[in-house]
Amino acid sequence: MTTISKEQGNRSLTFDRKRLEAFIERVTSINTKEFNEKIFRSIESKDEYKAEHITSLLIKTALENVDEANTQWTFDAAKIYLQSLYKKASVNRSYDKELKYGDFYGLLKTLAGKGIYSPNILEKYSRKEIIELSKIIEPNRDLLFDYIGLHTLATRYLATDHEKNTYELPQERWLVIAMHLMQDEPTSLRSQLVAESYWALSNLYMTVATPTLANAGLAHGQLSSCFIDTVEDSLMGIYNSNTDVARLSKDGGGIGVYMGKVRSRGSSIKGFKGASSGCIPWIKQLNNTAVSVDQLGRRKGAIAVYLDVWHADILSFLDLKLNNGDERQRAHDIFTGVCLPDMFMEQVERRGDWYLFDPHEVKDVMGYALEDFYDEKKGEGSFREKYEECVENNKLNKTKIPAIKIMARIMKSQLETGTPFMFYRDEVNRKNPNKHVGMIYSSNLCTEIMQNMSPTIQYEETVDGDTIITYKKAGDFVVCNLSSINLGKAVPNDVLERLIPIQVRMLDNVIDLNTIDVKQATITNKKYRAIGLGTFGWHHLLALKRIKWESEDAVKFADELYERISFLTIKASVELAEEKGSYSKFAGSDWQTGYYFKQRGYLESENAESWNELMNEVSEHGIRNGYLMAVAPNSSTSVIAGSTASIDPIFKPFYHEEKKDYKLPVVAPDLDHNTYDIYRRSAYIVDQRWSILQNAARQRHIDQSISFNFYVPNHIKAQVMLDLHLQAWDSGLKTTYYVRSTASDIEECVWCES
Repeated sequence: MTTISKEQGNRSLTFDRKRLEAFIERVTSINTKEFNEKIFRSIESKDEYKAEHITSLLIKTALENVDEANTQWTFDAAKIYLQSLYKKASVNRSYDKELKYGDFYGLLKTLAGKGIYSPNILEKYSRKEIIELSKIIEPNRDLLFDYIGLHTLATRYLATDHEKNTYELPQERWLVIAMHLMQDEPTSLRSQLVAESYWALSNLYMTVATPTLANAGLAHGQLSSCFIDTVEDSLMGIYNSNTDVARLSKDGGGIGVYMGKVRSRGSSIKGFKGASSGCIPWIKQLNNTAVSVDQLGRRKGAIAVYLDVWHADILSFLDLKLNNGDERQRAHDIFTGVCLPDMFMEQVERRGDWYLFDPHEVKDVMGYALEDFYDEKKGEGSFREKYEECVENNKLNKTKIPAIKIMARIMKSQLETGTPFMFYRDEVNRKNPNKHVGMIYSSNLCTEIMQNMSPTIQYEETVDGDTIITYKKAGDFVVCNLSSINLGKAVPNDVLERLIPIQVRMLDNVIDLNTIDVKQATITNKKYRAIGLGTFGWHHLLALKRIKWESEDAVKFADELYERISFLTIKASVELAEEKGSYSKFAGSDWQTGYYFKQRGYLESENAESWNELMNEVSEHGIRNGYLMAVAPNSSTSVIAGSTASIDPIFKPFYHEEKKDYKLPVVAPDLDHNTYDIYRRSAYIVDQRWSILQNAARQRHIDQSISFNFYVPNHIKAQVMLDLHLQAWDSGLKTTYYVRSTASDIEECVWCES
């Protein structure tokens, strides 16, 4: 006879087959004797079996049955796991486990008392409001999760006590997020707005950014995903930037750093020629910061560093992540990005020469910073004029090198390490709706954020002998506030018109509720009120629509769908502006002048009447958010929502992910005989040229950018790889993200998950 030992009270019971059989029948849709017999044999083969191990056994055995034809088993495994969560929460919170969900007000009181939740919700909502809002919780929406989605949510994001004991349940996480984001809305509207937010989250129609998912309602942590700093060319500026990066990384932010203003190796310092050690040592300092300042031990920090392709240190920069060569010139833990003007790509095409300069010397001799210019039109503009002036000026030191040689170094690094990312600076700035007040030098850690940037300047003053006052003139320190639509659920259910207004409001509220350590980031956040509404589940949606990836239909669908999303997002921001006011730099922007709409050809399109009407509304009422849309990577949040990542093709229709003690099956969403053919053309199979065409179509409708990966075999020919880059640039893409080669092992970025 096998005895089952209970964790609580050290009790033991004789194993009862019928009792376990009844549990399986009640909780799941499993109705096979083979499954039950396998469980019984495993338990009865031992004299004693721990009760908590039965849940693991049931889940593991259910997952072993998952394959392309039997995907339902992953939902059955999730149902078993749910029962375990319900039971643990009921024990820790002292309520009847049959209720599934206990007293929500009591949960808030308990975790606030333990210092886990912030007291804000309890202070801003009355007890009566909280009790009423708790009634909107729909426990049955827990059944929308498959196993991997539920497990990811439960182990990474549900609030626990300090000993990691289960307290918060999935629907309570959605409600806490909704209440946190709506806490400062007018009390007359608040309950309705909370209910709308809960509806959007609990139905998995959208996801919020990873920091918001993890930290909303909690006593610590901020809500934004990524930040971008511009480093001033001074010792004080470099060290201040490093400190700011460390403070943000500590709180769970991914960082983009533009180093293009920092002088190159061999540059002068205070007139002493050859004194500067260049960018590389400072980038190594950032590398050490990324490793040393982690997020409460959960993961190391993540920093992307960008440099202009004309910077004299560019060749050393491109070798930073390589596994051979001088380790003193390597920084393996940072990510790299190259800022590329049109003129460089033209020289690559022509097999022409390219010149490298020291930005400090350019400023000293020419009286301007070359990085402050861009080509206002494709093929002509102020950057190429200034660049050619620098080439012709004999007072400037310069290095001549074939442009294709630099491009070859870029591609070599990409195939080995996945980086550098590509940032097409002229196209970015041409399409910048706020070019009237700033310049965009680089992007963030995931290449989807494009916002005005400038360095913060510090100076000191001595007052009253022993008192020193430090002043800082805040630069534009970019903040990414992200959220994404689940295309695989929201589009088939036709909820975009209802979803996007509440999603934009949630994002806008993040700006005011955020607690960011670095003050200039807070100032910039409120100055532009920038948000990044994105999407995931593109391949999922194509499968449901039976649209093949490599087809004109997919390109046309991308164009039409993202135009619709863009229209609804702009409209939602206009309605918020009417209610709450425009962002402070609206006057003179492309939004205000209408150039944003003209530049994208909306006023001559099939939907010209609607766009004209919207353009006039923007002009009359303003717009709440200076930047609106950005498509982030979303690999783990798309897993929680049961869809496919971002705008990427899936890795495979079905595969196993190796875990510590077993294999976890990963199944494409809604995989069946109808969708299999669409999913069969997966990441390393699809023709990447079709992916570029799709992204060029959607990029027109996105004011910021897209985290767009290339998937290539490790034996790809250099000319084919070059043609992909040239097509991406020529098609009007603003950035490309990783080059994911079958030979490289790329660490997933989670900072911009939304």
